[in-house]
Amino acid sequence: MTKPTPDSHGDTTARSGHSGISRRGMLAAAGAGAAVTAGGLLPATAHAARPAQEPRQTVRPGADVAADDDWSVFAGRKIGVITNPTGIVRDGLISIVDQMHASGKVDVGAVFGPEHGFRGSAQAGESEDTYVDERTGITVYDAYGANAAKFETFYAESGIDTVVFDIQDVGVRFYTYIWTMYEAMIAAIRTGGKTFVVLDRPNPVGGTPHGAMMRDGFTSGVGKDKILQAHGMTAGEVARYFNGELMAEAAGGQLDEIEVVKVDGWSPDMLFAETGLTWTLPSPNMPTPDTALLYYGTGLFEATNMSEGRGTTRPFELIGAPYADHRWAATLNERDIPGVEFREAYFNPTFSKHAGEVCAGVQVHIMEPHEVNSLLVATHMMTAARDLYDDFGWRALDGANPGRWLGLLTGSDKFQQLFEAGASAEQISRMWRADERSFDRQRRQYLLYPRTR
Repeated sequence: MTKPTPDSHGDTTARSGHSGISRRGMLAAAGAGAAVTAGGLLPATAHAARPAQEPRQTVRPGADVAADDDWSVFAGRKIGVITNPTGIVRDGLISIVDQMHASGKVDVGAVFGPEHGFRGSAQAGESEDTYVDERTGITVYDAYGANAAKFETFYAESGIDTVVFDIQDVGVRFYTYIWTMYEAMIAAIRTGGKTFVVLDRPNPVGGTPHGAMMRDGFTSGVGKDKILQAHGMTAGEVARYFNGELMAEAAGGQLDEIEVVKVDGWSPDMLFAETGLTWTLPSPNMPTPDTALLYYGTGLFEATNMSEGRGTTRPFELIGAPYADHRWAATLNERDIPGVEFREAYFNPTFSKHAGEVCAGVQVHIMEPHEVNSLLVATHMMTAARDLYDDFGWRALDGANPGRWLGLLTGSDKFQQLFEAGASAEQISRMWRADERSFDRQRRQYLLYPRTR
């Protein structure tokens, strides 16, 4: 077994000691060792008009690389696929499962549907029940919230020998798909003899890590183990990190290798709009790449008594509450936060928090995408709301500690403590900088795509 090492950019594979042209030749393997104006009424306008983002080049996700090779990576294998509506091939924008099945070249023994389901018919916090898929006749197992023991049962029932992960992640610890992968990896280790393959896709928010590390006592379904809030890795790199850093403790062992079919033509300084790829909703409340770019920060509003825009067409961009007003946008624009502008906005959510009530607040507009640090943006938004509105508070999930949900999202109680003590956004942001530097060093050996910054 070898330590994972980065491969040169432009090669669609990362090597693990193998040579020659074979299915392993296109795989990456990770070794187990391995402004307020006068009067305070109008928002300032400090930013230039938003520049258009032109695709730099054509990017081919791992699924397309594998499909172009007639799925030879799966020759002689019986596979179980963890995927959702984002697991598509570019030709026809159809599901990889449908394409594999129609090709007759892949033995698909099972599909494992994560949160929202394989076909994507379920809302947040929901899933599709286990069923036999009409189109393919393949059994789709309900894997949302499934622990390793449940995956072990799925593996035994379906008789698969290879687990495949292909989902467009958004690079955030509290987005649940990587934790479905985590549990599937534990089960693969415990059952033995399983191969784990990731058909990789770009991280839509790039390759830079942001936020704090998960701390003991704050793990949950939205963060099961120690990884940064915005990890800045692709799903393939996350799998390698899990295997090298977390599986020994979580599963009592490691997989001999993680095979990753790399993304061709992508670099970590690219945002999704620059890839030339079609955006497919990873979940019902992630409608655009802009949503993803804001989510790792504005997702924290889930822990507050403000609406994070669920029940609108712009979740995580529209934020507000019945008690807010025009002053919030004006205050935020005065701060001249890099990359964004705030528009005074009013909306009426159709479901979730404040459903049926008119909320006042802001819409976050992305002006300079590469300058956006949405965690810093959200911290400014929260501290301004705290200082403006006595009614601002935490979402009541735990009577003893209403801020508990914030701790689960940020990874510790430090954010809450500083926030409640009146700290500024800049003071709060300092708490995660050491974690960012440390994590960046720790993850380095598992990266597949060279970082330039």
